[in-house]
Amino acid sequence: MTDLILAIAHHLLIFSLAGILAAELAMIRPGLAGAGLKRLGIIDLHYGLIAGLILAVGFARVFYGIKGPEFYLGNHAFWAKIAAFLVVGVLSAPPTVRILQWRRRAKAEPDFALSPADVAGVRRFMIAEVAVFALIPVFAAAMARGYAA
Repeated sequence: MTDLILAIAHHLLIFSLAGILAAELAMIRPGLAGAGLKRLGIIDLHYGLIAGLILAVGFARVFYGIKGPEFYLGNHAFWAKIAAFLVVGVLSAPPTVRILQWRRRAKAEPDFALSPADVAGVRRFMIAEVAVFALIPVFAAAMARGYAA
């Protein structure tokens, strides 16, 4: 039963992270200001929290799931999946920093709104995040089927 609960939690968290990333990508646009920037900051905070939960639940699956660590730790697809997840995390850092800067600036300057240049710089990172994120289920499927073991 533990394995089932961990698998369900892991999948729901992954889908949640994908949804949050899509929401952020949709929200970041020229003219975003004030309350919209505050909502974006809250969504980005949830992105980080869910990413942390994914790691915790994922590693719980490795060590407490039915397959056990032997199945995962020797599998190259598992490590490719972990690497892709870490790359997504690294790519998410610059947008998070910019969102925090924008929120501070919006508090200091009530008329502040995102410019096209602000948006373009952050969206490049976010599109790269989406591209790398799309590799995670590819590696997961290969891993689950014993490829790259």
